[in-house]
Amino acid sequence: MESKVNLNSIYKPAEENVVAREIQEEFILIPIISGIGDMEDEIFSLNESGKAVWQKLDGTKSLKDVVKELSQQFAGKTQEIEKDVLGIAQELLKRKMLVEVKKD
Repeated sequence: MESKVNLNSIYKPAEENVVAREIQEEFILIPIISGIGDMEDEIFSLNESGKAVWQKLDGTKSLKDVVKELSQQFAGKTQEIEKDVLGIAQELLKRKMLVEVKKD
């Protein structure tokens, strides 16, 4: 059964599973464990807002706090930012690039 992300939970990068790099103005996440699938499926590219989410997932803030910070940083509706944060976190959790630190 797939885990669902929760706004009150705290997440951080799965440092043993993924490396984050900025290469030629593109922010990518590269799994350290190879052979999981095709190369195109393994590398995960983040846009500017995805990169901002990734950088805030440091294991100290809940997703709700990340949404609040991003709402102050970027022009956009809080509901849209919340939806994007939950979507990115869910995808990264599914890919084992993110781990849950604390459940609330």
